[in-house]
Amino acid sequence: MLQNDISKLKIDKTRTMQHRRAHKKTSVQIVGAAFLLLLGFVFYRLAFDPVVKVKVATVSQMYPAQAFTLLHASGYVVAQRKAAVASKATGRLIWLGVEEGSTVTKGQTIARLECEDAVAVREQAMANLNGAVSNLVMAKTEMDDAGLHYNRQRELRAQGIVAQSEFDVAEARYKRACAAVTSAEAAIAAGRAALHAAKVSLKYTFIRAPFDAVVLTKNADIGDIVTPMGAAANAKAAVVTIADMSSLLVEADVSESNLRKVKAGQPCEIQLDAISDVRFRGMVYMIVPTADRSKASVMVKVKFLEKDPRILPEMSAKVAFLEKPVTAEEQRPRVVLNKGIMISRNGQQAVFLIKENRAIETPITTGAQLGDMIEIIAGVAAGEQVVVNPSGRLKNRARIKIQDNE
Repeated sequence: MLQNDISKLKIDKTRTMQHRRAHKKTSVQIVGAAFLLLLGFVFYRLAFDPVVKVKVATVSQMYPAQAFTLLHASGYVVAQRKAAVASKATGRLIWLGVEEGSTVTKGQTIARLECEDAVAVREQAMANLNGAVSNLVMAKTEMDDAGLHYNRQRELRAQGIVAQSEFDVAEARYKRACAAVTSAEAAIAAGRAALHAAKVSLKYTFIRAPFDAVVLTKNADIGDIVTPMGAAANAKAAVVTIADMSSLLVEADVSESNLRKVKAGQPCEIQLDAISDVRFRGMVYMIVPTADRSKASVMVKVKFLEKDPRILPEMSAKVAFLEKPVTAEEQRPRVVLNKGIMISRNGQQAVFLIKENRAIETPITTGAQLGDMIEIIAGVAAGEQVVVNPSGRLKNRARIKIQDNE
């Protein structure tokens, strides 16, 4: 009985081999079907959705003034009124009331030096002047008394009552008194001059702004020795450097060969690298009457017609010299495209805009012609990419491959 049960456990190899052959056949059929499907997909893409090689351009912005620009030049913003503020006196800096960027007005106290010695000299001069005034009072009193005595002696001498010698003594005394008054008056004048000099020396310890300006740099700190010559190792010749922001001009170098295109009063457009999205209206202020032989150029100074607090000295600038002044409307940048980029479909202008490696036909609205470019009012924006010189093979939503622009 146990042997019968064991015999029933025997594996049927025939059925197992048949099952394996059927499974292998099914796998081959699936792989073949997938291969045919892939082959059909590739054929469809090549036949009905081909890849078109195109060249592209970026939609840009243009200012209308570029269409009537005669010449470009580069330079820097420079303050025409600039000063290194110091003092004629020598002393230790004890107070500084400004820092970089501070606005100061003419006559405003910027800093102070120690002034005890100057105060002492002023007090001494005042005391000397008071003493001279007292001496004058005494001299005048003496002169009045001597004058009375002299007049009395002169009358008595005329009557023959006094001797000539007594009259001569009275006359000499009177003359000495008059001379003493003159000397006292001169001493008062000298005392007043000395007092004025002492007050001026005291004023030198107060460092004031010579004109309305903005502080550019701070050259000294509290505790530094400030001296006009800066001879000592730790001495400072200037406390601060200031500039009048209303005197800012662009100093640009124009080559000698192009100088004939520039004249005084000519309208300009100024672009600063630090504020690249703004164009400032300008005008030729001066053509400096000398040339730089090393650069074969002449300096031209251009003034800003509008002030802007963002304009700072030493900023780099580009100047466009124009044929005519720029209007307010022409200061607005325009989105532009070259004519060769556009196509016409049923009387409507359009371009092929590139999105996700496909060329999307996009209608556009055009505006005025600006030189070789056309203004785009609607349809595309600055910075987007479009197809250049699209061929007839290029269809809407066609797949593209971008070629390098040579």
